[in-house]
Amino acid sequence: MDAVTGPDRIEERLEQMVSLYQLPLLRLCYAYLHDEELARDAVQDTFLKAYRNIDNFREQASEKSWLTRIAINTCKDLRKSGWFRHVDRTVTPEMLPEAAAPAEPFDVNLSVEIMRLPIRLREAALLCWLQGLTQEEAAQALGISHQAVAGRLNRARKKLRAALEGSEDHDPA
Repeated sequence: MDAVTGPDRIEERLEQMVSLYQLPLLRLCYAYLHDEELARDAVQDTFLKAYRNIDNFREQASEKSWLTRIAINTCKDLRKSGWFRHVDRTVTPEMLPEAAAPAEPFDVNLSVEIMRLPIRLREAALLCWLQGLTQEEAAQALGISHQAVAGRLNRARKKLRAALEGSEDHDPA
């Protein structure tokens, strides 16, 4: 990353981050919050927080993992708020944003099963498998070790395999 100096340079850098990471962060926030409008608000808050703290950004982490960490914390803060606990956030596959291509039945089942994973396993799965972060980037975003991410992914794989093997659409290739 180039050195960020002056207001114009910071705004240019932020515009670049928004164009690169807005959609992946929106998907991540939607997976956490199960509400499109809240997810959009969380992404907006994420970029606002990034703008305010861009001078504190240390290049020990990638921009993507830094923004992901901010987004996860923003979503967790929203989930902790009092009113959030009183709103029904049940999600069905029909409520998810439309994909660019129609999903195969197995893909829908997989998505549903990922959303049923315990939060720690789901976080690792969402970051690595759906957001495309490396295990190291996911570890930085979650504030845990690389080995912890690998362990969570292995446990998630086992749980998903067990859940999908019991489904009638499962095709053991």
